[in-house]
Amino acid sequence: MLSPAQCAVLFDLDGVIVDSKEAHFLAFRQLGEEVGYPCTRETFTHIFGMHNNEIFPFLFGHPLPQTRITELADRKEAIVREIMRGHVQALPGARALVHALRDAGFHLAIGTSTPLANVELILGELGQREYFQVIVSAEDVTEGKPNPQVFLLGAERLGVSPDRCVVIEDAVAGVQAARNGGMKALAVTTNHSREALSKAERVVDSLEEVEPSDFLALLQA
Repeated sequence: MLSPAQCAVLFDLDGVIVDSKEAHFLAFRQLGEEVGYPCTRETFTHIFGMHNNEIFPFLFGHPLPQTRITELADRKEAIVREIMRGHVQALPGARALVHALRDAGFHLAIGTSTPLANVELILGELGQREYFQVIVSAEDVTEGKPNPQVFLLGAERLGVSPDRCVVIEDAVAGVQAARNGGMKALAVTTNHSREALSKAERVVDSLEEVEPSDFLALLQA
């Protein structure tokens, strides 16, 4: 029988620990006002979750040099941090679950496509940075989800076999990344329906619904 000390839980950040969707919309809109593209809510719904290499050429309506895309993405993330600073709130059940898993003895990591500066801001404001032994962020990976690179790197840095890891995700691509990496997935319906997330081993509407024993049960099923 597995013990928590042999297992790991890897958290996605946006949509799992916090819901930063509105901050990202406001940031895309502000950046658009600065550099000359329109971003309505309808446009944002279309681009949300896409890679920056696709987003900015779409917004401008023509191809852009990689250097320009990087510059725009960095500015947009800086605006996100300006908006979120002092206003970070955890999603229901997230803080309590992190505490409970750590107290139970699980290894914990963050696996996200979010820049490290955003991760540090969010975890710092929530007072939870010390709970995570490993953070894998945008700067650490070359492939986005559903490629499992972000989660496999997290497991490697934790020293835990992928088959002893549970990933908590809110996105379809994130659930697929977990499965592609040989990990179990627990999905939360922050931004997608139960049907869309049905490839996860378990789907919940809130992290208030789960406790540490549920993660061992997933791994031992």
